Amino acid sequence: MNKIHCILSLVLVPATVAAQNWKKEDKLVLANIKQHIQYLADDKLEGRRTGTAGEQLAAAYISSAFANLGLLPTKDGGYAQQFPIADGKQLNPSTHLTIDGKNLKLNQDFFPLVMSPNVSLQAMPSLALQESSMPWFINVKEMLEENVANPHFDLQGKLVDRATEAAKKGATVLFVYNTSAQADGLSFEGRSRAALLPIPIVYITKTAATNYFHDDGATLDINLKIDIGEKTRSGTNVVGFINNSAATTIILGAHYDHLGFGEDGNSREVEKKRQIHNGADDNASGTAALIELARLLKSSAAKKYNYVFIAFSGEELGLYGSKYFTQNPTVDFASVNYMINMDMIGRLNDSSGTVTVGGYGTSPQWGALYAAKGKKKLFSDGLQFRFDSSGTGPSDHTSFYLKNIPVLFFFTGLHTDYHKPTDDFEKINYNGELRLIKHIYSLVTATAAQPEKLVFTKTREAQTTTTARFSVSLGIMPDYTYSGAGVRVDGVSANRAAEKAGIKAGDIITKLGEHAITSMEGYMQTLSKFKKGDKTTAQYIRNGAAASVPVEF
Repeated sequence: MNKIHCILSLVLVPATVAAQNWKKEDKLVLANIKQHIQYLADDKLEGRRTGTAGEQLAAAYISSAFANLGLLPTKDGGYAQQFPIADGKQLNPSTHLTIDGKNLKLNQDFFPLVMSPNVSLQAMPSLALQESSMPWFINVKEMLEENVANPHFDLQGKLVDRATEAAKKGATVLFVYNTSAQADGLSFEGRSRAALLPIPIVYITKTAATNYFHDDGATLDINLKIDIGEKTRSGTNVVGFINNSAATTIILGAHYDHLGFGEDGNSREVEKKRQIHNGADDNASGTAALIELARLLKSSAAKKYNYVFIAFSGEELGLYGSKYFTQNPTVDFASVNYMINMDMIGRLNDSSGTVTVGGYGTSPQWGALYAAKGKKKLFSDGLQFRFDSSGTGPSDHTSFYLKNIPVLFFFTGLHTDYHKPTDDFEKINYNGELRLIKHIYSLVTATAAQPEKLVFTKTREAQTTTTARFSVSLGIMPDYTYSGAGVRVDGVSANRAAEKAGIKAGDIITKLGEHAITSMEGYMQTLSKFKKGDKTTAQYIRNGAAASVPVEF
């Protein structure tokens, strides 16, 4: 996509840019953000998916930019901060199965379902018998054929029920195979967060079943080992520092990761073809602004604050990078005044000029700064601000708000290219982004007139993006980086249902009423089943122990 567009970049900038009477410094900012966005959104970076070579190319580019500006690395002599990402589960190589002394090939002849526990066993079961302390066998042919016209039939769910019941009767493994012409759709779903079963479910492919299960009266010599482990990858934050030997520090951030080819299931591309998602607006635009603000503040005469500039990765997967930084900061958080986050700031609508400013309620001083008149008035140049008080939301400022740090979040709005391969650099409103950069710069320099650190205030929680529509909330901030079954609580809002019920940060909510919770989306879908005034029971795990409490929405 972008390899052709690079040649046309100077032509495709919105016409309003050419008409603007920019100063020399403005023109430099404009040229620089074009360069930054065009590099970061180029096809050769393959969508900057966290943990890939494309992400590393982007990290190297940002590190080089920081170094050229004279920013200091904050740790170990480099700008990179590595962090782990839970990437689901994987079948470890020691997983094996032999039947009658013959080795079956993993994934070709057999595989366990992901909710299977790790076991090692030897047994000589009869294929036709269901005996205690032995493996059991089930052919799903009949189930599939009986439900061929049922679009809601859940084979895996039925097998989970069968395995649970079989375990109660003493079965040690449930071997599953399919001799019908109907596809069963079973696979090892490494990103599933399904609860662990009491016994494994092991799927035998049709070819292997034909070879070993053709005689119902046979006794089989089975040697099985299941070894399912955690799968991880590594992400990289890029952190630079301006040390003005000041008592307080301001943090500016933007995530630079994007969706790659959509491998993590977060693409909105309908056809689901393997296409590069370049993420020019999301969030090469914010990253470009971060670099330029670093340049402007490095040369600024305002030395009241130190500045930390953080390009986060792992945001698209659930705020991994920002959460890791707040748990492993390279700066003393007691000195932090506030944090500014820029995410998708490259598609300003020239007709309305509307910019959403989130986190407005996290400090009373924000209101005073935006209400200033005369010489103290913030730069706006026609920008119209839509204020959102909440300090939380699906971007990296949330991680800092949860550490009781005032935040502001800048965002120019969703568009039809959001999370699609069509979010390319020629669609960026460079003129609009320049105006917003100048606004943020004026805001940062204006805070120097404040007598001390901004006062932090708690706000309501924002609804996370979901397909569910719900009118109630527990009043928790979920831990987006948690990869286990259930939803781990990162924070609890005052005077809301969770706090009144005694739920605390660190608790893992596993069930609401009769609805088991295995994922974030499942949690939000469950909330949609309740209305204000409803009472139910919340089951949770605290420090490894299960508990339950009554909850009223």
